Amino acid sequence: MAGDLGNADSAGAGEGVEEGVEGGVEGAGSDRPRKTRAGQSWASSEGVRASMRANRSRDTGPELALRRAVHGRGLRYRVAARPVKELRRTADLVFTKARVAVFLDGCFWHGCPEHHTGAVRNADYWAAKVEQNRNRAADTDRRLDEAGWTVVRVWEHENPLDAADRVEAAVIEARRAAARRPGPGNG
Repeated sequence: MAGDLGNADSAGAGEGVEEGVEGGVEGAGSDRPRKTRAGQSWASSEGVRASMRANRSRDTGPELALRRAVHGRGLRYRVAARPVKELRRTADLVFTKARVAVFLDGCFWHGCPEHHTGAVRNADYWAAKVEQNRNRAADTDRRLDEAGWTVVRVWEHENPLDAADRVEAAVIEARRAAARRPGPGNG
């Protein structure tokens, strides 16, 4: 969903949204249309504008299914939180003590290799936008890794039970690794 540079939470319409960028996508929850030129909306048509406004940045169907599956395994987490406060990236699920951040990436927004289809209208704009989102995701993964976090990326098309298995395995491994590290309470 989820998380990202500019703190435009992943996944959905808010992904990669850069407020104040001319021609950018409207931020989730905004009532003001983004203008590109005097009197024109950022969208190529009213239908596109309505569709984009309806996209959610969090609490999407795939995100809720993943959260239910993870919660069903007895794991507790924070929703739509920054793993590293100083880093303007927001993960969909954050396991603070285990230092695991989960991002649920939309197939369109992050260019899923299996399901992504390019936009018909404004193809160059959307191709650049998806590439920007991919680069931001890679940068986020690198920065969180450098800060000692484990990052789990889940595609929106993945079976939520399979994805929850990966999340659970990452959390268990991170907890084991933390228990082996010297530090307060670890010996």
